[in-house]
Amino acid sequence: MKRVGLVVLLAGAAAIPAFASDFQLFKFTGVLVFAIALLGLNILTGYNGQISLGHGAFYTLGAYGTAVLTAYCAIPHWLALPITAGVCLAAGCLFALPLVRLPEIQFALVTFALAMVTPSLANYKGIANWTGGSQGLGLDKPQVPFGLPLSYDQWIYLLSLSVLVLLFAAAANLLSGRVGRAVMAIRDHPLAAQSAGINTTYYKTLTFGISAMYAGIAGALSALALLYVAPAGIFVSLGFLIGSAVGGIASLSGAVYGAVFLQLIALFSGAVAQSARTAAVLAIYGVVVIAFLHLLPNGVAGLVARLSGRR
Repeated sequence: MKRVGLVVLLAGAAAIPAFASDFQLFKFTGVLVFAIALLGLNILTGYNGQISLGHGAFYTLGAYGTAVLTAYCAIPHWLALPITAGVCLAAGCLFALPLVRLPEIQFALVTFALAMVTPSLANYKGIANWTGGSQGLGLDKPQVPFGLPLSYDQWIYLLSLSVLVLLFAAAANLLSGRVGRAVMAIRDHPLAAQSAGINTTYYKTLTFGISAMYAGIAGALSALALLYVAPAGIFVSLGFLIGSAVGGIASLSGAVYGAVFLQLIALFSGAVAQSARTAAVLAIYGVVVIAFLHLLPNGVAGLVARLSGRR
């Protein structure tokens, strides 16, 4: 029954381009992009216990990687996507490998520093010709591939939906197997897991790399949807963590709920005067997080699970 409901839900999501405007599709694509980023963060934090305050850096790397490949290397955007994913996977593993043995708080602070320094790195004059510097990098609208009778916004929406479904299935398969059991054992009882022969350094590094890959793919799809790339600041990284907490950080489905929340916040902030936008968003984040920590510690996914159980 659950699978039937999932199939119906996916069919409904795939049918949205048939009746939604391009502007509406752009907003729906934003939800899918956020869901991919939060899915990776949920794997890292909810299932492995590592706290990252710097996933905006890998989101930025994915966005710039895809932009550079398409704008300067003439690589089709649909081919640039898996290349960027591989780069972000490698970057995440290389970043985490020497750091995963640090205590949780120190590790979180290092990721926070990564998010803080990323805009400066992207604006560095030595690579400004590639990244566009402080002005960012605009992209030409690619052609819809394979001669498909779709508008560009329809294509990007369906591409993002397909990637989300693929990554969701991959995450569920990963966490339900031997790797998933090792990852969760490290979260629950790190000393016992190590005593049982689990290579904690390997699994924590791998988990961080996979999570960074998810964030990079989200950044790549965001660049293709916006046709513009600029470095993501610390606020994006914190927004991802807050979205995960609201949706349900120890649940794969929580990524979708958190993505909807982040899109709603983005829509609301767009309606607020520019001078008050940051303050309004911060205030909303603060109120919502406090409310969820008190009322729904397991997020929206936890509430849905309880209601489903009662039925």
